[in-house]
Amino acid sequence: MFHLHRHRLRALLHLNDLSQTSKCHFLLLQPHFLNPFSTTTTSDSNQQSFTISYLTNTCGLSPQDALKVSKRLRFKTPKKPDSVTTFFKNHGFFIQNIQSIILKDPELLVSNPIKSILPKFQFLASKGASPSDIVATVTRCPRFLRVSLEKHIIPAFDLVRSFCPSNQKAIDSIIACPTSISDVRMKRNVKFLIDFGFPGSSIYHLLRTRPSIICSTDLKNAVEEIKELGFDPSKVYFSVALLAKRAITKSQWDAKVDVLKSWGYSEDEILNAFKRHPNFMLRSPDKLNAVMSFWVDGLGWDPSALLATPILFGFSIEKRLSPRASIVKYLLSKGLLKEGACLCTPFNLSDEDFQRRYVKRFALDTSKLLKLNKGEC
Repeated sequence: MFHLHRHRLRALLHLNDLSQTSKCHFLLLQPHFLNPFSTTTTSDSNQQSFTISYLTNTCGLSPQDALKVSKRLRFKTPKKPDSVTTFFKNHGFFIQNIQSIILKDPELLVSNPIKSILPKFQFLASKGASPSDIVATVTRCPRFLRVSLEKHIIPAFDLVRSFCPSNQKAIDSIIACPTSISDVRMKRNVKFLIDFGFPGSSIYHLLRTRPSIICSTDLKNAVEEIKELGFDPSKVYFSVALLAKRAITKSQWDAKVDVLKSWGYSEDEILNAFKRHPNFMLRSPDKLNAVMSFWVDGLGWDPSALLATPILFGFSIEKRLSPRASIVKYLLSKGLLKEGACLCTPFNLSDEDFQRRYVKRFALDTSKLLKLNKGEC
């Protein structure tokens, strides 16, 4: 062995004396250039080149996306990917859908569509999903197509369905968050919520509005934070508060607080309003500012009354607040409302109750009030 290494060293020392052609022949004869893996490397490179070519020419991916996908996916012939793309096209998927699926889960392109994908389509259809529902669900989260139908998808659907009043409501929840039928956190987090005191109605509220919350990794911390604010887990407003907190980032929350503080509210007042009606913090800073401006600058009314009824921030200024405000101001000017009456009450009533209490009861002024209500005055 020693003599072999010494011989190789001597040969390398004399390499500079060889012609360029001789150098090439010499190097190719060295043991490390005769490595059996060299053929495999060349084959792998060819395979990657074919994959990239297929992804760009057949699937329409950009060269950058094709290169990225090729690091997770290799195939030598178009047979399997052709069968998958043809399957998707036959089931109503457009090329944009297929491109999105490939980018999110490249391995699906070499799966068996009849054995692996079709049974999931058939299961969703049996529960009421339309072809367009299936396209939307798969495009949003194709990963569930690679999990077991019997071990994961069916049990997960049954879990979601146990809180929903119908198959269609369960399907709607799954379309909104397809990970709910493939994410292992779903079952664990639902158990945590039940143990924490959540009623089924609150879990359904989350499934109906933002099911991704139930699949989140830090659900426990978020739930405990809401409880510390004084919300009761057994009440539906707990899930509304959880939704509001998780639906917006801290910077978005702070921006809304800053808008309200600019109108003279303290952080405690804002927090108390959030406790009364958590949904009001889901309004944009512009909407919060517009309602405040309408109430204070436009009507000249007390801003504290508005924050005491934060549900008003969710109403349309043009369709609800402004027409009803015109009627209330007219009744106040005529002395037809009791002194000290709550100014927020008229805006919080149904249309029928508002008409009965603030329009039809004043017979002599009904015509005028109806015009005000329609914005004609």
